[in-house]
Amino acid sequence: MRIFPAILAALWSSGAFAAGDALVIGNSRYGAFDTLFGATRVEASAEAMREQGFDVAAVQDADAVEMRSAFADFVRALEGDDGPVVVILAGAFLHGPGGAYLLPVTQGTGGNEALALTEGFPIDAVLAVLARYPGRALLVLGETAAEPEGGLYLTPGPGALDVPQGVTVLRGPAADVARFATRELMRPGRDLPRQATRYELELMGYAPEGFVLLREEDVGARVDPDPAPEPDPEPVVDEAGDNAAWTLAQAGDSAEAYRTYLQKYPDGLHSAAARQRLAAIEDEPFYAERRAEERLNLTRDQRREIQRDLSLLGYNTRGIDGIFGPGTRSAIRSWQERAREPQSGYLSAAQIARLDAQAARRAAELEEEARRKQAEQEAADRAFWSEVEAQGDEASLRAYLDRYPEGIFAEDAQALLDQIDQRRADQAALQDRRDWDEAQEDGSVEAYRAYLSKWPSGAFSNEAEARIRRLQREAEQDSAAVRAKAEEDGLNLNPVARRLAEARLSQLGLNPGNVDGSFDRDTRRAIRKYQETRGLRVSGYLDEQTVVRLLADGVLGGR
Repeated sequence: MRIFPAILAALWSSGAFAAGDALVIGNSRYGAFDTLFGATRVEASAEAMREQGFDVAAVQDADAVEMRSAFADFVRALEGDDGPVVVILAGAFLHGPGGAYLLPVTQGTGGNEALALTEGFPIDAVLAVLARYPGRALLVLGETAAEPEGGLYLTPGPGALDVPQGVTVLRGPAADVARFATRELMRPGRDLPRQATRYELELMGYAPEGFVLLREEDVGARVDPDPAPEPDPEPVVDEAGDNAAWTLAQAGDSAEAYRTYLQKYPDGLHSAAARQRLAAIEDEPFYAERRAEERLNLTRDQRREIQRDLSLLGYNTRGIDGIFGPGTRSAIRSWQERAREPQSGYLSAAQIARLDAQAARRAAELEEEARRKQAEQEAADRAFWSEVEAQGDEASLRAYLDRYPEGIFAEDAQALLDQIDQRRADQAALQDRRDWDEAQEDGSVEAYRAYLSKWPSGAFSNEAEARIRRLQREAEQDSAAVRAKAEEDGLNLNPVARRLAEARLSQLGLNPGNVDGSFDRDTRRAIRKYQETRGLRVSGYLDEQTVVRLLADGVLGGR
């Protein structure tokens, strides 16, 4: 089992007198992929709990045997405790009808369902243990951006968990979970639901308002009534010099820095960690670039903004969710290639600034193109209407509505046609009128075709043909709208985002109606006009590209 020497040194003699118990498993190496919940994150989150008196079992980059061994240590330490019980699992997950599993590093992310089912660490086993400690049991899941293949029987991710009564579950991207675990989890008196919202983590299960996992009065309150005898003194070591050299190695964070430390302290306090870091650097060609991006501590909103910039420039990130998975990394490499930067897939502060500037310029270009296209369309609309006014006949009015069903003068054209139809109705033969009324009452394409079959030159034949065309067009739009609505629903836009979209449409003069976050007929028409003038897929519903453009336009307007 690979556990840091510092972790071994910090383990308490007996879990029975710890302020709480914890299990931490952080798997960060799946083949060539490395999550942000790596060695330092495991050590930091485990150390934060030990500093508060927790008895912690922790492993990192573990195989199936090591995960189960750590779990067994964790369960054994639980006997007699009455403090918080915390489990942190980070890595690649798969789930199926039989439960969810954390993949061992030996599994990788390839699609071997049998190995996943037999060697994966079962989350249900953790929940079964935590269920015995209601009100003080916490499970934290950090989901890596890797996309494991589940095959026929399993699906990526932990899935929907059956959380026992009294158990609290937090889940989110591994990077956000790592920050939460190291910065907030062990701070006494912290409001857990509030902190979960702050770090954009999903909160499930037991979570009453003001829920505090670790109370200030409990910290350090437990004393071992029968302490174990002091161990024999260990050989004197230059601990201060060792720690100072390790601090320098960490600051350098390079192969040379870790080799220098190991040359001076080959069996030092941090030698295992140094060798691991050195191996990671040598195995990973862009280690320095990855570590530089990690040090930026990008928030989820900042990562979303980067994904929007990439999408605006034509690079497919496969989602704007603030999670830098394979799609985003591929998009970053493609951008770096065009920008003549090293194709690492990781971003520096300078590259982020350059990317943002390019996206701003592209947004300005696209908006100018849209304004020009919108002006051209409005000019064509007005020119066509001028011809209609000059002709003044029914055919011209219907031709205008066929071409511009939502045009500038569509309501005027329809009002004139209604007048013509009313005059015709007043003059129509009695039977013709009866048959037309029946067709209107039915209102289907078949009913209007039946009328035309009986009255090919009837008083309402032109209107019947127009309604058939409109119904067919609406049927096609309805079919597309079902798919478009599902795509919009999948964006999970909150009321603030919906009002922001309406406000931007209003600023552009597209008349979306009231800016209230409720997408009505006026809003849908405004969205369609926006999409049409910007060369986007026209549906009247928001999709990812439409949101990217709307937000880009809005940001541009504020720059």
